[in-house]
Amino acid sequence: MDLHGWIDVYLNHLRVERALAKNSLEAYARDLNRLAGHLRTDDVKNIVASDIAELLADNVRTGFGARSSARQLSALRGFFRFLVRERAITADVTALIDRPKLGRKLPRVLSFEDVERLLAAPNRTKPRGVRDAAMIHLMYASGLRVSELCSLKLADLDMQRGIVSAYGKGGKRRMVPVGEVALEHLKIYLERVRGLHARPETRVLFVSPRGGPLTRQGFWKLLKRYAVAAGITVPLSPHKLRHSFATHLLHGGADLRAVQAMLGHADLGTTEIYTRVAQDHVRRAHTRAHPRA
Repeated sequence: MDLHGWIDVYLNHLRVERALAKNSLEAYARDLNRLAGHLRTDDVKNIVASDIAELLADNVRTGFGARSSARQLSALRGFFRFLVRERAITADVTALIDRPKLGRKLPRVLSFEDVERLLAAPNRTKPRGVRDAAMIHLMYASGLRVSELCSLKLADLDMQRGIVSAYGKGGKRRMVPVGEVALEHLKIYLERVRGLHARPETRVLFVSPRGGPLTRQGFWKLLKRYAVAAGITVPLSPHKLRHSFATHLLHGGADLRAVQAMLGHADLGTTEIYTRVAQDHVRRAHTRAHPRA
């Protein structure tokens, strides 16, 4: 079997055995096909460590970022370990390749005041504004990813207990509490608006005027529109609202592991970056306010 054949087998393995989400599979496919396009051989037995090193060096020359190269190397390592297990090759050629060094960027977050203006931006006298207010309140109240928010089903929302069930990366399910303010907006949306557009067979929670699910791109566009209306000058994305949720929780004294569970992070180290954001906030407040700062 040639390289492209093994790539197809591996992607199928990730889809069936590891149940990776569609976006993750597409990222793996891009990284592996980039390797295939770089090589001068179709035989996996002829691939050597210098081929991988040359690919990473070529990334630098073409402006491929260190974070993207690190993700690509991670995908390649998984692929070559799979080839070793399948006895297609005898050794993992990525084993001695160093991971690109990453400068860890702190996520930029909205201030409390910006969030308040954003939440107040939708015109709740109109059906679309009621829906948009419910979506933005829920996202900020629960820290959902935009894909999780748009794919929520009616059955995922427990209004009585104030909990939403989110299905994150790899199809992993987690339960996230929702505050009373967001629940009130959801209640109004369900009672007054959803029934105006939802088709009888539609199971998703948030629907477009045509009756189908709202797309991630559609939510991104409406969020940007409300940011402009609210006078928010920093670039805004759904993920920045998620960052703001986590950082504001930590500002309020939330436990790091509780925030990790709500965000659906497998690794606590991924969540710890938000503590650095919170500490920076405290330092800036001290610098501004302390007479001897």
